[in-house]
Amino acid sequence: MELPVATHCPYCSLQCGVTMRAAAPRPPIIEPADFPTNRGGLCAKGWSAPELLDHPDRLTSPLVRLDPADRSSPLRPAGWAEALDRIVTAIRASQAAYGLPSVGCFGGGGLTNEKAYQLGKFARVALRTPHIDYNGRFCMSSAATAGNRAFGIDRGLPFPLSDIAQARAILLVGSNPADTMPPAMQHFDAGRAAGAAHIVVDPRYSATARGSTLHLQPTPGTDLALANGLLHIAIRDGYVDEPYVAGRTTGFEAVRAAVAAWWPARVERVTGVSEAQLRRTVQLLATAPSAMVLTARGAEQHSSGTDTAQAYINLALALGLPGKPHSGYGTITGQGNGQGGREHGQKADQLPGYRRIDDPAARAHVAAVWGIDPAELPGPGVSAVEMLDRLGIPGGVRAMLVFASNIVVSAPDRNRVRERLLALDFLAVSDIFLSETAALADVVLPTAQWAEEEGTMTNLEGRVLRRKRVLPPPPGVLDDLTVLATLADRLGFGKYFSPDPETVFDELRRASAGGIADYAGISYERIEAEDGVFWPCPAAGHPGTPRLFTERFPTPDGRARFLRVDHRDPAEVPDREYPYVLTTGRIMQQYQSGNQTRRAKSLKVTAADPKVELHPDLARRHGIGVADLVELRTRRGRAVFRACLTDTIRPDTVFAPFHWGGLASANALTDPTLDRHSKMPAFKVCAVAVSRAGGPDDVAPATPPPVHAVTPDRKDG
Repeated sequence: MELPVATHCPYCSLQCGVTMRAAAPRPPIIEPADFPTNRGGLCAKGWSAPELLDHPDRLTSPLVRLDPADRSSPLRPAGWAEALDRIVTAIRASQAAYGLPSVGCFGGGGLTNEKAYQLGKFARVALRTPHIDYNGRFCMSSAATAGNRAFGIDRGLPFPLSDIAQARAILLVGSNPADTMPPAMQHFDAGRAAGAAHIVVDPRYSATARGSTLHLQPTPGTDLALANGLLHIAIRDGYVDEPYVAGRTTGFEAVRAAVAAWWPARVERVTGVSEAQLRRTVQLLATAPSAMVLTARGAEQHSSGTDTAQAYINLALALGLPGKPHSGYGTITGQGNGQGGREHGQKADQLPGYRRIDDPAARAHVAAVWGIDPAELPGPGVSAVEMLDRLGIPGGVRAMLVFASNIVVSAPDRNRVRERLLALDFLAVSDIFLSETAALADVVLPTAQWAEEEGTMTNLEGRVLRRKRVLPPPPGVLDDLTVLATLADRLGFGKYFSPDPETVFDELRRASAGGIADYAGISYERIEAEDGVFWPCPAAGHPGTPRLFTERFPTPDGRARFLRVDHRDPAEVPDREYPYVLTTGRIMQQYQSGNQTRRAKSLKVTAADPKVELHPDLARRHGIGVADLVELRTRRGRAVFRACLTDTIRPDTVFAPFHWGGLASANALTDPTLDRHSKMPAFKVCAVAVSRAGGPDDVAPATPPPVHAVTPDRKDG
């Protein structure tokens, strides 16, 4: 029998340790491992992951349009030579007609560090374009921006996940790990069992909230006002750690003055959270011997998401938490490589190591590693939503390459996004299935899955992990590193690129050296020997940094920064035509755009239909019964879901999952208004109208990805 291979689950940022045996018949058997994050646990998504390796929908050859001039013509199988020729021809044609910036790349938070790094390098070196961004802009950008501003660094959790079990009080804002990352609940449950007080802030009485000491149920979009109100009480009641503030921070007096206006009665009127709950929250946090403030997308995916994250950082700093044992502020990263994916060059303004692309010293360092003149590097591009909104128009991207992202389902205002994708002169998509986005492409490239490739991932703790190859990809399938290296070679830049993951990682180490996210001392061998290595790790003899901020903050003066932030109403508020608030999020059985999980048979059993959660009072007002079809309508579009009546949600709020496309696309509804600092879209709040669209026996709206007809053709290699 073959020895088991130690690797990691392909889904969320926990990156649970698993072992797999590649024994015939496929797919291989998966077992959870006793890894520090999951400690032998695995959720339903992880257990189902091997199903997809040999799924009948799997792409196993490139696809191209039957008529290259007509994107509505069917896709047909093609050989790699023809597919890559079409991509290179389109790139050169666009560059000749519209200039180098007319070609763009769009990446994903599920790419390995090596692929994210190589994609960023490919855009800057082989394409010489500023236009690259990725779907992490939809996920982590607000928390990342706030962390960089306040602490001088962005690492989701500045401490190991296991520290959560030791914290005596936790304020968890906008997160439901019991559904979104169940194995993490071991750490929360251990703390609760030892007497820790957990306060959950969520407009839904979620599975996580049900085990909490206190549940705060604010009006969506008022988290910043809530944070300012909590800090007001902490100051008023003498809970501020004055020696910590004086010795380790700057800017507190401006914040003190700002929150003076957020007295408890005002906060209750704005948020709906009672004065008694506000006072109790502050008391629990301030009197505990160790405490954490943790935020996630519920607080951050707003037009004021950066300021909201900053407001909770202000609270944590005032209580003297960051850098103390089993205490601090953190944000819970979502995507599998959401942390590493935003560190090494996928972002429009970024070079490897979390360096800024407009910093002359950063440009000189990275250019030296790459062997090019710094003057050859383009400047900053625009953020994901801004790039998508300008596709196919003068000055915008005309030809685009997409890797590991299903934009049609995951981006806000999906009807507008689909329209812009169709306006491109050329679209190429690399994916494992024919997603809603791939179905619009001129060329579709099949790619290797997680268990078929080597590479590294960086989880929510900043722990760099090794993803190992368990089995080869199907015949005719290439991995993205090979595709990027091959395309670069065809464009005349092959000498700068390698298809070998470890070679790419070693170059990433050199490129990141001295940067904020410094991987210089991390090697494949160390990762395997040490259950992962925490960055920053600047040298081979450095132990890595599991806990940040213990002595100083990585800012020029070593101090953390308070920043004044003020509550603003959401960009879109309810009115007579759209009288309710829509908020969106994940459910346990599905992941991101659902391109993978919607195909897993074992998950379909438990989550066959997309459901909208409605309070019974709201449902009664509109004549909606259990399992009826419900139409949601906003200023951007409409979607239809199955009704789930529950008193765990506010009566003025509806919740819809974002994992589906077709008629059940939540992002046909969402507001594309951007945070002014991070360019994060406002996924969590928009105004919505609700109506009954059918009975419980009517056909549900869940639809498979819109697959264009495929015409068989010969393969020419």
